[in-house]
Amino acid sequence: MISGFAHKYMPGLVSYTRYDRSWLLSDMGAGLSVAAIALPVGIAYSDLAGVPAVVGMYSAIFPLLAYALFGSSRQLMTGPDAATCIIVAASLAPLAGGDPERYLALMVLLSLMTGILFVFAGLSRLGFIANFLSQPILIGYLNGIALIIIVGQLQKLFGYSGEADEFFPKLAEFIDKFDQSHLPTLTLGIGLLAVLIVLRRIAPRLPAALIVVIAGIIAVVMLGLDQDGVAILGSVPAGLPTFHFVVFDIDTYTALLDDAAGIALVSFTSGVLTAKSFARRNRYEIDTNQELIAFGSCNIASGLAQGFPVTGADSRTAVNNAMGGKTQLVGIVAAGSMLLVLFFLTGPLTNVPTAALAAVIMVAAVGLFDYKELRDLYRISHRELLLCVGTTVGVLVLGVLPGVLLAVALSLFWLITVTSRPHDAVLGRVKGIKGFHDISDYPDATTIPGLILYRFDANLVFYNVDYFLERVRATIAAAETPVEWVVVDASSVNVVDITAVQKVDELREELAARGIKFVSARVKQSLLRYFREDWGAGRKQANAIYRYDTLKSAVKAFNNRDIQEVTNLAGSTSTK
Repeated sequence: MISGFAHKYMPGLVSYTRYDRSWLLSDMGAGLSVAAIALPVGIAYSDLAGVPAVVGMYSAIFPLLAYALFGSSRQLMTGPDAATCIIVAASLAPLAGGDPERYLALMVLLSLMTGILFVFAGLSRLGFIANFLSQPILIGYLNGIALIIIVGQLQKLFGYSGEADEFFPKLAEFIDKFDQSHLPTLTLGIGLLAVLIVLRRIAPRLPAALIVVIAGIIAVVMLGLDQDGVAILGSVPAGLPTFHFVVFDIDTYTALLDDAAGIALVSFTSGVLTAKSFARRNRYEIDTNQELIAFGSCNIASGLAQGFPVTGADSRTAVNNAMGGKTQLVGIVAAGSMLLVLFFLTGPLTNVPTAALAAVIMVAAVGLFDYKELRDLYRISHRELLLCVGTTVGVLVLGVLPGVLLAVALSLFWLITVTSRPHDAVLGRVKGIKGFHDISDYPDATTIPGLILYRFDANLVFYNVDYFLERVRATIAAAETPVEWVVVDASSVNVVDITAVQKVDELREELAARGIKFVSARVKQSLLRYFREDWGAGRKQANAIYRYDTLKSAVKAFNNRDIQEVTNLAGSTSTK
């Protein structure tokens, strides 16, 4: 029997109770294929994160086991990610002060904090943060990361010594030191890079990264390249990690918390996009709140295993999907396969040339750079293309961590820009079409003299209410006949705040002084949910004379206004 907790929070475990045995061969084959790619990638990405190779192996293995229990995607594979590793290195280097032991201790804490933030966000139902970074801005950020990674690997591929830390100094250093390249390293690196590119193109189902790493090992052993100055990985300790936890001062925790929040935002946004895309291909839905919990469990597992923060891995997920993986069991098979290597086959890893790992990383970074999205943005929206390219340039100039803040700031800027000056419309009748429609869309639409039907296509809040007032005044000024009534179609307004309420009241009084009646139609009852219930009820009653259920009833009231005025006048005379 599975508990209610498992049913709610462990969809992977629940899926095993309904497992179809006919899926086993597919899941086994997919798991072995994923392991063949995940292992060399984990080792390679450990260099990006600035840690020993075995830490990359831990980060590739143990998160898969956690996701297999808590994840809602049947295809998603979690593990080291290039962008996440770059952010980790940028976060920890200033705090570690060049001390490798302190760096590793900080990394464990960063992984655990990232995982806790993920779990807290999932339990708080914050899955909507997956949409917090707009697609063009996320693409721009990842493109910047890709360029930083590529330039960062040039010194390992070409075999020269480098000291620069930032993108442009590294690029300048490459140009300056190109003639100092180590020929054996360069020859091996370029050769392995070419093999990797060709294999990915002509045989995408093969574990190209593993083949290149094995080829590099064979070349080093057979040709004695390490004796000629070709850098190799060195010894990799076998067996399970030993958990270590170090206590730091409060300022360190505060700095790490900020970095963990940035990692969580970027890694979840990119990881859940991968999960959603493969779920769509396989015709099922994922639960974004459950994914937050799953990503949290993966990062906690990585931290407990002395690994670095992880997220959804698109390349390994694509391999799983291509090999016909059916369930989360694929992750367990992949993790088990890599554990066997960790226990019994770490010896040959000693001779992995760093040039081979650089080739793996560079090809992965090229895959991270989204040329297609840039091309589509150029064809579709120059404004969003500028935001995308601006984010990329910002990451290259400011660095990885400020780039996260820049991406968030640009997303907020874009959101405020499109909602602060939204589309609006004057409405009229169109012959043969029911309802009222934008007269700019239908030049033959007719309006009623003295009446303006106006629609504001956005929520009405503090940062756009002045624009609303400006547009209403401009519409009245542009009217061909004197305006008696302004009817606002509020059907597109889902949120109002107190600033908007107060300023609309002021506009109503201003227009009333000019003899213009300002009313609304199609107002949603839910607008009052942001205010105190007693105040909302009183306001609703007090403003009943300014509100109509439909545009049609408002127009009817306008057409009958003379009759109403005579009736009201007669009533007031009789009371005298």
